[in-house]
Amino acid sequence: MERVTAAASDLSALAERALALAGAGGRAILGIAGSPGSGKTTLARAVADRANELAGAGTAVHLPMDGFHLANRTLDALGRHDRKGAIDTFDGWGFVTLLERVLAETGNPVYAPAFDRNVDEPVAGSIAISPGTRLIVAEGNYLLIDQEPWSRIRDLLAESWFVATPKDERMRRLVDRHKRHGRTAEGATAWARDVDGANAVLIEASQERATLVVEGTTGLSAPSGCQAASFNLEP
Repeated sequence: MERVTAAASDLSALAERALALAGAGGRAILGIAGSPGSGKTTLARAVADRANELAGAGTAVHLPMDGFHLANRTLDALGRHDRKGAIDTFDGWGFVTLLERVLAETGNPVYAPAFDRNVDEPVAGSIAISPGTRLIVAEGNYLLIDQEPWSRIRDLLAESWFVATPKDERMRRLVDRHKRHGRTAEGATAWARDVDGANAVLIEASQERATLVVEGTTGLSAPSGCQAASFNLEP
């Protein structure tokens, strides 16, 4: 197992690795998966930002899966609002179709939704992928899940990274996040344990399908058989 120590200089190495996936004049999708609270969003944004610093503005775009949350009204109708974030509370087919469009439609802009935490809803057309974009950093919980339609994503990715963070650290981050967004300490703990925690059981099992494991805290060992990069992903 090769080990890469990731400080600030390693972010550049990760960004260079990501940029190389597209080749000269091409376009590629890098997928970054991980459980809630792992730091995958922090890493995805950082890699896209550093890629743009290295190769020029507009070269890379961060594309989170969260834009494909079902609307709250739909979740209410389906009876799933109390476990928002579970795999069946997303439009998985829509996300797969968007990734297919991103690879096929390189001559016109492709617009994608983003999730707005202020309104707790997805907002259409928030992310623009221009014809000049070479690297799409797609990020989300379920990119490596082996069930339809999520299992179609892996073949669309040039490479897949999994952010591995210990359960206790993920729990701490999630409770803090939920409190920042208005939940009581008790409510934040319950949601992190019962909803996010249940989702993480499924997500963590998909780690073995990743090309690269990136550690969500510094100085930890990655699972055997995978390349590893250590990187502090405190949100």
